[in-house]
Amino acid sequence: MKKLFPDATSALDGLLHDGMMIAAGGFGLCGIPERLIDAVVESGVSGLTVASNNAGIDNEGLGKLLRTKQVAKMISSYVGENKEFERQFLAGELEVEFCPQGTLAERMRAGGAGIPGFYTRTGFGTEVAEGKETKRFDGPNGELDYVLEHGIFADLAIVKAWKADETGNLVFRKTARNFNLPAATCGKVCVVEVEEIVPTGSLDPDHIHLPGVYVQRMIVGAPYDKKIEFVTTRTRETA
Repeated sequence: MKKLFPDATSALDGLLHDGMMIAAGGFGLCGIPERLIDAVVESGVSGLTVASNNAGIDNEGLGKLLRTKQVAKMISSYVGENKEFERQFLAGELEVEFCPQGTLAERMRAGGAGIPGFYTRTGFGTEVAEGKETKRFDGPNGELDYVLEHGIFADLAIVKAWKADETGNLVFRKTARNFNLPAATCGKVCVVEVEEIVPTGSLDPDHIHLPGVYVQRMIVGAPYDKKIEFVTTRTRETA
């Protein structure tokens, strides 16, 4: 199976449609699939539900899709630093499902493992649990109440990896590993952009984070310009 495509547009060909759900990897602006996000913007597809740790910032990351109003619903755990997100939410133009960060990662992992739902203590007794089924379980600390959360089953996963071999075995780099890995597993189709592709067999099997069986298509996205969410400087101290 040919997995390597020449660019993001060709890698997403035939996969995008209005009203679909996309699981996107990344944390802040770290490890986001920049080239694939740009290709989704250029496609003009609309009415999207996007599951991601955050919605990027204005004009960067998933913030580009918000700016073009291609997103109808965000499933996220953190949405700060994005004025357009705030504006659309307050104006009732964007549906938002807030989800605790660990719960969101587990919902993606559960979807990738074929698990339709699971119970968690996180969020019980808060607005997060409103309208959700709860159940009491007897555990090591006695009987406690838990909230039912549903696994995420996305139509498409778009993620960013550091290295891949020709069969799609992936290695993520540092912080980029946290949401890219579970997001990659929960999509019916997973498209990955990587910084480097190496020959099959050159990766240490013990260092592979995601087996190639989860990956259907790949592109090489490098080089990248390092983007920083907050630039903080101070006046140089003088004697």
